[in-house]
Amino acid sequence: MAVYVNGELVLYGFVGDNYWDEGFTDREVLAALAEHGSGNDLPVRLNSGGGYVDAGRAIFNALKLHEGTVTIYVDGIAASSASLIAMAGDKIVMRSGSIMMIHDPATITFGTADDHEVSKQALERMGQSFAETYAARSGQNVDDVRTAMKATTWMTAEEAVEAGYADEADESAAKMVAAFDFRAYANAPSDLTDLSKKRGWTFEASRHAASAAPTSQKETEMADKPKADGTSVDVAQVTAEATAAANERVQAILGSDEAKGREAQAQHLAFKTQMTAEDAIAVLASAPVVEADAGPTDGNPDLAAYEAQRMAAAGQAQPTGQAEGEKPNWTAAIERAGKQRRKGA
Repeated sequence: MAVYVNGELVLYGFVGDNYWDEGFTDREVLAALAEHGSGNDLPVRLNSGGGYVDAGRAIFNALKLHEGTVTIYVDGIAASSASLIAMAGDKIVMRSGSIMMIHDPATITFGTADDHEVSKQALERMGQSFAETYAARSGQNVDDVRTAMKATTWMTAEEAVEAGYADEADESAAKMVAAFDFRAYANAPSDLTDLSKKRGWTFEASRHAASAAPTSQKETEMADKPKADGTSVDVAQVTAEATAAANERVQAILGSDEAKGREAQAQHLAFKTQMTAEDAIAVLASAPVVEADAGPTDGNPDLAAYEAQRMAAAGQAQPTGQAEGEKPNWTAAIERAGKQRRKGA
């Protein structure tokens, strides 16, 4: 949907991507701000269950740098990274019946104990950064805010005003909450989780659809995963079923006979593409086998090592696809490997 409508910035749906035909990105917001003009006052209508941390922080910074007065109206919900965006408002107005939620960021890491430690440190720094932002806007102590984040705190309009996260609650009725899989969050109100299920706002369905037509690399999500009993644990995957399916696919690819001698390609297919295990194994079967003593070269890149370093550095969530229009790296790697062997023959 359009983010700039009749002089207003309309931020409805998923932060950083387009799920359930609703969403907005930091690039779209920057374009809208340029069209609006930096010196003009800006009304922002916000109704979002959250999304990607990096996009949320970028939008927050863009709004904070806007020279005109920024008034943010929480039309329905401002949860997770959307609540961070709300903190950019010079004035924050909660519609009657609207909701705000703050919590800690989360991600998922593939790799060694050291890789997980790097992600842990990155998440701690992110969480502290967000707590400082919330504290600066609300006037609360940073440590108290961090405690509230770790507990995943949901607030009504009146509670958000009382806690300093908003300036006023007006009498205008809140619009229906934005499409989001609210089951991903700890302590989410039952009416939100029921609505997610009823309306089909599920990440499982969206990711299944995305696997048929891969789009862009997904970023870190601010999300918790519920257990079967309804409680939550601090991990990024929205459901245990999705995690199990992803792990099963990875193990099927890496553990196949076809992966032997083609470990770099297998790692790349497992973690950088959305190919099914069957399709990935078929690709491996047709790829040349790398000699055991062959080290990384320009013609035979160590894609597995590269991927591990990239994920550790970025702190990103589990990859869900390659950039649109990008030629798959494993194809280029196979072509280069073949050319190198032919030259050496």
